[in-house]
Amino acid sequence: MRKRFDLQMKIGQTPISEIYINPKSKNSLDQLVASLKEIYCNEEYNEKIFNAIERYMPKVDSRNGRPGMNLWTIFVLAQVRMCLGESYDMLHNLANNHRLLRKLIGIVDEYGVESIRFEYQNIYDNVSKLSDAMLVEINDVIIDFGHREVFKKKGDTALHLKTDSFVLESNVHFPTDYNLLWDCARKSLDTVGIFLKKYPQVSGWRKLKNWRSELKSLMRSVGRVSHVGGKNKEEKLKSVTFLYLEKCRLLLSKLTFGKEHLPLNDEIDLANHCILEEYIGLMIKHIDLVERRIIKGESIAHGEKMMSIFETYTEWVAKGKFRPSVELGKKISITSDQFGLILFHKIMNNEQDRDIVIELADKIKNKYKLIDSISLDKGHWNKENKELLELEIPLVVLPKLGRRTAEEKEFEESKMFKHFKNKHSAIESNINELGQRGLDRCPDRGYFHFCNYVAMGICAYNLKKIGKKILENQIKEFANRIAA
Repeated sequence: MRKRFDLQMKIGQTPISEIYINPKSKNSLDQLVASLKEIYCNEEYNEKIFNAIERYMPKVDSRNGRPGMNLWTIFVLAQVRMCLGESYDMLHNLANNHRLLRKLIGIVDEYGVESIRFEYQNIYDNVSKLSDAMLVEINDVIIDFGHREVFKKKGDTALHLKTDSFVLESNVHFPTDYNLLWDCARKSLDTVGIFLKKYPQVSGWRKLKNWRSELKSLMRSVGRVSHVGGKNKEEKLKSVTFLYLEKCRLLLSKLTFGKEHLPLNDEIDLANHCILEEYIGLMIKHIDLVERRIIKGESIAHGEKMMSIFETYTEWVAKGKFRPSVELGKKISITSDQFGLILFHKIMNNEQDRDIVIELADKIKNKYKLIDSISLDKGHWNKENKELLELEIPLVVLPKLGRRTAEEKEFEESKMFKHFKNKHSAIESNINELGQRGLDRCPDRGYFHFCNYVAMGICAYNLKKIGKKILENQIKEFANRIAA
């Protein structure tokens, strides 16, 4: 079992409760450290956080091997990464060199004690173990701590909620059917290269690099003609595309025949065979799409297209904005309260804002009983949505999409409706800050890690927001003492 935290103090180690943070600091990391310090020193919330991590963290046999990174260090490093919106390389640097951060995770850098140094892979392997479900549970604890201990929300104080959505981009290039075909071809050749490196005796692939070079050259030719235009553009495009497809079909034929002669001696070979089969299948699909669209002039239905062969969950999102007009990723719906804390988030899978309103309301009402109002934009409008929300929430600020009746117009022009509609714009500030916490583009690979990345970013955002309030409270307390 992993340790929660090494309770045995070392010579020169600063207790977490005695770490000094300048209350005037506007630095995001200082604000994060302030909130983490207060949670760690609060026995009730400390226990809740560690219980949540222990329930989801993979078990480690304490009798074998080294003890591994403790739970507190893993949690802190994960939040630092998201709070600063940095890469694992920068996190590695901070974990080894930032004095305040090292004090928070209990490392001594003085008095001649041999200092702990983290390896990059050690940080990556541990931080990436935090799961979506774990982080959602931890976020509930963080929100409860913020409400009760920092913002001093009384038990009978109702919440005023705001809901909106934004797009978190995937780490993908702009997709066209011909460059996705190139991705399929090059990854197939890379997989064959893995076999050749392990089994140099495999024959038939002497010109592996030449295949790659020629295919890339043909793909770039298709791209140039497609973008530049000029006289007889359509004929030129068909001509270069025909050559590109011919070369791709030759490679496909060679791969289909050659894969039967690739060794299959262990689990790694089996995995690589499966990967090669997948890329061959995607290659067949994109050869068909390129031929139909460019050679035959067909219009391809959106449902047949892929946005990436790697991040297959990626969606083409057009929210009607001038810039960017198109975003590649997933829509994330968030709900914040009057304190600016994000209570709920949902990753939307081919859904529109109006499709998730009832699910969102049900989940929030199960967690928070006292809700006085909720504001949403026109994208969430649906007659059924409004009627069902009004059964549970006294004031629903949901502008109607389309023409309004005299009664609806009167309601939307009322003082109360306008008051909360104007306050709704505060959620745009929350979304902008989430972008600063790393939720503008997800660098992690795979849908599992995408979900974890979103949940981790929400936790970091809430912790930073709470930490900012803690430092503000300290300044006010100091000013009150001086005045007294």
